[in-house]
Amino acid sequence: MSRLETNRAGEMEVFVRVVELSGFSAAARALRLSPSAVSKLIGRLEARLGARLLNRSTRNLQLTPEGAAFYARCVRILADMADAEQEAGSGTAPRGRLRVNSNVAFGTLFLLPLVPAFQALYPEVVLDIALTDQVIDLLEQRADVAIRVGPMPDSRLVARKLATSRVTLVAAPAYLAQHGTPQSLADLARHRRIGFNFARSFEGWPFREQGPEGPRDIVYPVDATLLAGDGETARHLALAGCGLARLGHFQLAPDIAAGRLVPVLEHLNPGDTEDIHAVYIGQGGPLPARVRAFIDFLGEAI
Repeated sequence: MSRLETNRAGEMEVFVRVVELSGFSAAARALRLSPSAVSKLIGRLEARLGARLLNRSTRNLQLTPEGAAFYARCVRILADMADAEQEAGSGTAPRGRLRVNSNVAFGTLFLLPLVPAFQALYPEVVLDIALTDQVIDLLEQRADVAIRVGPMPDSRLVARKLATSRVTLVAAPAYLAQHGTPQSLADLARHRRIGFNFARSFEGWPFREQGPEGPRDIVYPVDATLLAGDGETARHLALAGCGLARLGHFQLAPDIAAGRLVPVLEHLNPGDTEDIHAVYIGQGGPLPARVRAFIDFLGEAI
């Protein structure tokens, strides 16, 4: 029994070649095997998995739904193995694929504009960037680095602080001209409020009121009339005059400076801030060179 017949990575490589070259014979030639050996290996793989991966005809092969899902996973696993071998054999030179996850606002305003400079410094690092305001599990999503805004409850993560931003309630001048500018918390009830359709560290907008016994902090329940999936969408909705939005000042600063958005209820702003961190999973050992290079680069550039 050959190594390819017993090695799962070898099975994956054969399966991927069959799919990419659209046939057993072509894959066999590329792998220097016989077509019958490739056919038998795919048959044993399907038997072990308990699923048909390929629909065969005399002229072509077609992936089944199970085969398509397995193919996608095989490609990722083989790429990870190649990255691991390349990195292990390359000393401290930053190279290989670097998976980065960032929230949409920070990614759009800061991360993406920095990509050319990082590429110039580290041309052998392949950046794989995903932007989302959902808080992902780095292990589950196989991300090397994530940009997090706000509290850091996950004790598995090691964090490097990049910046701190105030949080500001804003609206478009056209919206305020039509609906009036709120002067107190009671006024908020008659205004449209833009919220988020994903879980936050806390629900509501914090304010600080001056009471008879001194200032007191309260959280106003948002009860949003419009929901957004990320901060950039919420900002654009506010710019379009859809209502009030509360976002990080780093995201709003250009719009406020240009008069496209106006701070609201600033006299009740509690002055709360959000820290922005680059985070990664701490395993107690040395970081891969590509991860260390990227985190150090962000720390100096932001």
